[in-house]
Amino acid sequence: MSSSATAAAAPAPASGLAPHRWLILAFIGVAQLMVVLDATIVNIALPTAQADLHFSNADRQWVITAYALAFGSLLLLGGRLADLFGRRNAFLIGLVGFALASALGGSAQSFTVLIVARVVQGVFSALLAPAALSLLIVTFTDPAERGKAIGIFGAVAGSGASVGLLLGGFLTGQFSWRWTLYINILFAAVAFVGGLILLHRTPRSRTHLDLPGTVLASAGLFCLVYGFANAVSHGWSSSRSWGFLAASAVLLAAFGYWQTRANHPLLPPRVLTDRNRAGAFAALLVLGSGLYGELLFMTYFLQQILRFSPIRTGFAFLPMNACIMLTAMCGASVLVPRFGPKLVASGGMLLALAGSVWLTGLETDSGYASHVLPGLILTGLGMGCVFATGMSQATAGVTGQDAGVAGAMINTMQQVGGSLGPALLNTVVVASTTDYLASHNSGLPSAVAAASVHGYTTAFAWAAGFFAVGLVATGLLFRRKAATA
Repeated sequence: MSSSATAAAAPAPASGLAPHRWLILAFIGVAQLMVVLDATIVNIALPTAQADLHFSNADRQWVITAYALAFGSLLLLGGRLADLFGRRNAFLIGLVGFALASALGGSAQSFTVLIVARVVQGVFSALLAPAALSLLIVTFTDPAERGKAIGIFGAVAGSGASVGLLLGGFLTGQFSWRWTLYINILFAAVAFVGGLILLHRTPRSRTHLDLPGTVLASAGLFCLVYGFANAVSHGWSSSRSWGFLAASAVLLAAFGYWQTRANHPLLPPRVLTDRNRAGAFAALLVLGSGLYGELLFMTYFLQQILRFSPIRTGFAFLPMNACIMLTAMCGASVLVPRFGPKLVASGGMLLALAGSVWLTGLETDSGYASHVLPGLILTGLGMGCVFATGMSQATAGVTGQDAGVAGAMINTMQQVGGSLGPALLNTVVVASTTDYLASHNSGLPSAVAAASVHGYTTAFAWAAGFFAVGLVATGLLFRRKAATA
């Protein structure tokens, strides 16, 4: 076992396995859950927060976008900083910073303070998320155990978004919108105490920080996420959308070129050259697009068409969560070693595709148990398979010095996908809803509801298209056999 692996936790016993590693996984999982659910936990709280702080509908999206911008644009830098300055240090600092930012946001008395808090949350998430995954990689050195650990970690990551909806609805309904931010202090405190006790100092990489690469990557990712975010409110024809997306393409192309020339690249090309790893990153990008897009418009369908309360909406996603956790936990440790990543990832994409196609049949009088639930179960089973395959193959064969940046790439793909999916599908929903109303020439409430459902089902059809692209990509990129851990 490498020195980085032995230093990830307490000194290893004679067996070569880090003691307390499963307890370490529990605390890392708490931190990861906090980071992932914070992308959605404030969604349901937005109406009450808006009434309390008196900000406009146009400004409302920035409560979500501010977090995504900082998180998405700084992930690669955060991953490399974790390698350079120690993963334990990055993990603990990330937790403290996230907790302080959450306290600031929860106590905010103005819209400006709330947005600043969300930006700071995103900054520390970009440091915390790669450090958490890289600590898992170097703590679990036995391939079989690492598969189980990554499966559990993937289950947490995959279900965190919908858990955020449930928790956000509960906290907003029972207490206040401010508790959707204050709750992070509890998560961070639990993870910090566990990390402080169980994690020992990890060795620092001797390479230097790639400053030109950092600027190019951060600016490129910022423009990418910002461009998608602007498409939601301004449309794709706006220069604030396509202009930033074009700038992102130029900056990221320059970043890719520079990485082949830099002495100490921010994203070493060796991290991307393995076929299974490339397939994993592509699968996680597609999955992020489909997952966040479907969660957004299924939430609208449940609340606006079925008249579910916020907390009931959260509970409606529990079966999907259970399915994600089931296939994610057994996928990395059982399915991938037995059937190979190509079959498991492709099968997962096919299940998610089938679930999305099922949801395209929803109508205004559809019931939850008979019409919504089967689609959520199929999609959840598929997503768990892809999460398990993606996370296990994205980290397999990664050296200790690249563990942080590999973890950052996983989160970057999910974050970019989570920005692309809702932005693209929101445009689709608006256009299809408008066309439906124009063709039916009616302003009756029944026609408006039917138009809304038509828009949502069109979004689910596009999500099915995402998963079809993912099916092709996983079939072409993944090898039949799993990469060596």
